[in-house]
Amino acid sequence: MLTVARASQLSAALFGATTFDEAAQLTLRALLDLAMAQLAASPWARTGRIMRAIVHHRLTDGYRRLMALDAQPGEDAIAGAIMPSASAGRWIAEHRVPVAVDLHTGVVRLCTDGSFTGELRAGTAPMTHESRIRMLAREASHLLLVPLRVPGGAVAGMLSIEANCLAAIDGAFIWPELVAEAQLYAEVAAPHLAALPTEARPLATTDPYLPVIGASMAPLVEMLRIFAEQEETVLLTGPTGAGKSRLARWCHHRSRRANGPFEILELATVPEELQLAELFGWKRGAFTGAARDTEGAITRAATGTLFIDEIDKLSLRAQAGLLRVFEERRYRPLGEGSGDRSADVRFIVGTNANVRELVKSGQFREDLYYRINVLPVQVPPLAERRDELPAWARHMLRRRHEAGRGDATPGEVHLSPEAIDRLLAQTWPGNLRQLDNIVRRAYTLSLLEAGGGRELTLEASHVERALSLEGRADGPPLVELMTLAAEAFVGEAQRAEGSASPLKLDHADALRGMILAAAVRRLRSKEDAFRLFGKETTVSSRNHNKVLRTELARIAALREALGLPPDPELAALQSPTSEG
Repeated sequence: MLTVARASQLSAALFGATTFDEAAQLTLRALLDLAMAQLAASPWARTGRIMRAIVHHRLTDGYRRLMALDAQPGEDAIAGAIMPSASAGRWIAEHRVPVAVDLHTGVVRLCTDGSFTGELRAGTAPMTHESRIRMLAREASHLLLVPLRVPGGAVAGMLSIEANCLAAIDGAFIWPELVAEAQLYAEVAAPHLAALPTEARPLATTDPYLPVIGASMAPLVEMLRIFAEQEETVLLTGPTGAGKSRLARWCHHRSRRANGPFEILELATVPEELQLAELFGWKRGAFTGAARDTEGAITRAATGTLFIDEIDKLSLRAQAGLLRVFEERRYRPLGEGSGDRSADVRFIVGTNANVRELVKSGQFREDLYYRINVLPVQVPPLAERRDELPAWARHMLRRRHEAGRGDATPGEVHLSPEAIDRLLAQTWPGNLRQLDNIVRRAYTLSLLEAGGGRELTLEASHVERALSLEGRADGPPLVELMTLAAEAFVGEAQRAEGSASPLKLDHADALRGMILAAAVRRLRSKEDAFRLFGKETTVSSRNHNKVLRTELARIAALREALGLPPDPELAALQSPTSEG
């Protein structure tokens, strides 16, 4: 009767909650009170302590919200504990029963029919070895996980309770006496935790790595702030162009590894037969074309972060090699005779695919999936972040304007209200990447009409014309745009006539360099940029770098004639360390 009465009290309180935050606090407080009362009545009253309770609201594609409450007021419960227990979420969702984990021995006990009758050993348990070690380092010895089952049978996350009691190692601690009531609390709270909105709070502070954070993204960014501080793998899922690589870089710069390198390995650009080589590096002669020793992405990212994008493109052979890195933190470059190297790197992984479905179809290893699906986060498309769109458009416009001018006072650039309305009317299937392309294109049209002036305003007409060019690589729009460029060139030549730096017809050759530079940026490969325009022989003769330098020099000459400083983006394209 006491159990039912306390659950009824929690239920009544939850019906008065208006936000997820309120409901989570009420649930966690009740759960902690229950656990501490049970501990006080147990043989471990003097030797044990309840540390914290946590609500993990997550669905199959990633975390939604997190809330933690420490048993000792004043401690930072979230920063101190959430992540080590987070890897159990997918296991709880699949098995749908409470589990008790002895973190010292790795023994996991399943609660079926109200008692802990089942037992699993480490390896099949819901937590990785690394997770247990990190929790032990934070003095947790026992963990109880309870599923949040919502009406209809779905699991919307879990509740967890962490405790410390060395005297109860290799035992079930107080969980057998606690689990039935804890599960009842979870059943009462689950519908509220899943349905209530997040409490409105001040937006997170922006920075150069994440210059725009809207209300729609604030909860996700707050979770990522916590995730960034951990060593566990973050899995960023979401559509192409939604900003996964930007978020990965942001996580790196907020992590303990911020002083180390941040490396990106984009698997979509790496042929299957070279994936292992790109990951681990190679020694001279390891395969045809291996003319010199080359470091792989894991070596380059040492002491820092490696972001592996489009992990779904990884071949089964390369998956086996990467799995060993996750399990043993060791690897060996191709062609290195003996001895392994230590993989001192934190992994962030990105994909726009449903990796669970790839596992079911045999295209992705299940054991590797569980290694990367520790802290999953679903990045929403731009269509679900419309509150951010005007700010992103202004940021992209300002960045393009400043890069083009290259000086400390590049002049003002504006986006008219009508232009913003036109942008908001689009669906943006290409997300932030598509928006950036449209803003760049509209900026160019505005610049051409203004004749290179320092004060620019993008109007709705510029956006409209930029959108009309979307997906059309030939025909009247291209000719029209080139005609505008020609008119702008003539106008600039007239203004410079008789000056110390007149514009010459030869300066028009810079257009070739601009086209090549745009292709390199879009394709992220110098070789592919030349192949796009039928220059395969230039690539095969390894002459493409020299040709690119010549073409980019023409752009530099044009900028100098116009009194503009060097463009740092062009310098980056000429760097020997850039792709290709």
